[in-house]
Amino acid sequence: MFSDNQIFAAPLAGITDRPFRRVLRAFAPNAPLVTEMISCHSLVAAHKNCPRNFDRYDDEGPVGAQIFGANVALMADAARILQDAGARWIDINMGCPVPKVATRAGAGAFLMRDHALAGRIMSAVVRAVEIPVSVKTRLGWDDQNRDWADLVRIAADSGVKFATLHGRTRAQLYVGPAVHPDVSDALIPIIANGDIATAQDAAEMEKLGYAGVMIGRAMLGRPWVLGQIAGRECAPENVGDVVLRHLQYAIEYYGPSVAVPMFRKHAAWYSAGRPNSSDFRIRVNQITDADALRDAIREFWGCVAEI
Repeated sequence: MFSDNQIFAAPLAGITDRPFRRVLRAFAPNAPLVTEMISCHSLVAAHKNCPRNFDRYDDEGPVGAQIFGANVALMADAARILQDAGARWIDINMGCPVPKVATRAGAGAFLMRDHALAGRIMSAVVRAVEIPVSVKTRLGWDDQNRDWADLVRIAADSGVKFATLHGRTRAQLYVGPAVHPDVSDALIPIIANGDIATAQDAAEMEKLGYAGVMIGRAMLGRPWVLGQIAGRECAPENVGDVVLRHLQYAIEYYGPSVAVPMFRKHAAWYSAGRPNSSDFRIRVNQITDADALRDAIREFWGCVAEI
């Protein structure tokens, strides 16, 4: 059975920001968490409209910072900045399938098509920092190019310490069941990612030679799932208390005008499966005021603590 430090929280764009990581950390004190992917261009230029460019990680426990880009020098510079900000390791995104990243920017999953560039980026980032470097990738670009093992060999030769393998190709995006190949012969430890939501799922990955698991969409509305997979009974008595705390963290981080509309998706995920959740989501999607959102949350979940 995997221990806490082998159960990772995946980098999810627009989701695993600092407020959400604070919530995750309350249920999984030792779990490795990964930031949202950070553009090397935005980070190095210190774009002020992107708050995560200025995050510090010293007080967050084991947090890896994920970067993406296709410029070798900028990726190395970004890694240094994140090391100085307190990241425990640097993760290189080589699996994001969205066109904005994987085709127009020539980054993310596109690096599965250009192993030479991928190797130069990995080597430069490893040389730039003293902390470990990992990569996150997919099975391949499409069914005709399932060459993840080749990329992992290049990563090992470049000094990368471990890799995360999402069990789909870039062409699949997030559609269809994830397929997890046996990785017992891999040159570096491999973390399994994709459709992993329970302790049983994690146990199946261990049989296939994986060194850990990375949880993605299973965290949505269930930030306690990392602890549950580690074998702890940590589901909250009242989910509404967690929702209010998460909202408060978001308001402190972004300010209410940004946090309230951004938080609507989280409120919907937390409410999934509960009676009248559809009506609640409709109501929440019309709210623009922080106090009104708090009131709606308190009403939906019943008597919850003041935050």
